[in-house]
Amino acid sequence: MLIRFGFEITLTCQAPVPMLLALSPHPDCTARFIGSTAIRSAPEIVQTSYQDLFDNRITRIVMPEGGMTLSSDCIAEIESPLDTSALGADQCPVEQLPSATLLYLTASRFCESDELGAFAWQQFGHVQPGWPRVQAICDFVYDRTTFGYKFGRPTKTAHDTFREMTGVCRDFAHLLVTLCRAMNIPARYVSGYLGDIGVPATGLGDFSGWCEVYIDNRWYTFDARHNIPRLGRILMVRGRDATDVAMITSFGAYELIGFRVWTHELTDRTADEDFSTLLATLPVSEALVSPSSARITI
Repeated sequence: MLIRFGFEITLTCQAPVPMLLALSPHPDCTARFIGSTAIRSAPEIVQTSYQDLFDNRITRIVMPEGGMTLSSDCIAEIESPLDTSALGADQCPVEQLPSATLLYLTASRFCESDELGAFAWQQFGHVQPGWPRVQAICDFVYDRTTFGYKFGRPTKTAHDTFREMTGVCRDFAHLLVTLCRAMNIPARYVSGYLGDIGVPATGLGDFSGWCEVYIDNRWYTFDARHNIPRLGRILMVRGRDATDVAMITSFGAYELIGFRVWTHELTDRTADEDFSTLLATLPVSEALVSPSSARITI
């Protein structure tokens, strides 16, 4: 499967602002990239990068006074595009878990697993451990929570989502992560690209949040927002929750004036096609959203 993906974000500010950008594909992303995944800026500015504690690729910049536009545009070739299912996967006893997974068992800023522990065991304690239990939690979050951009806010936690029964994709993911951790199942927050591929088109371009759960000695993708296997995920960042994977972390004030994301399947591949040329010539027709409707939900 070939997917064209990218973003364009326009910002303004009244004074230079240092920033950390989590806008690059994760090193563990298994896609083969055709073209450059580099973040471009207009005007051009100095960039440096590093990998954080979760191996996310972070870009450091200083946004110039007046503002700038950040963008990226690339093609990903994905050999196994559908989410993997393993209905017989068992839950690992805590004492047998790899040490690297233990970080994802405890409460974090947006995932208060300690506050929802009693409810989780009452609700899911009778369900077969492993995949059936995680799927039961996923079903619960999906069935109980109403999706809507108007329900999102940057300070909303899993417990808030549990009480209010509303949220955006990151809130669905946070609640799923929280209830899994409460059941001694390691779970981590993930975000990246997920277009309307193989499902009815929504017309909405945005980044998406989901989670990865550790059962049967490996990580599996679960998405409580959609609750079905999806095609064409492109992994960007992982962490304990959204605190660790903020798309833009700024150390000063700025204003968002334009935001768009695209994730489109390319279906006209031929054996001799030059994909570098394809990348340079494909049109991007999406209009910038207005400031009043701009969304950053990850």
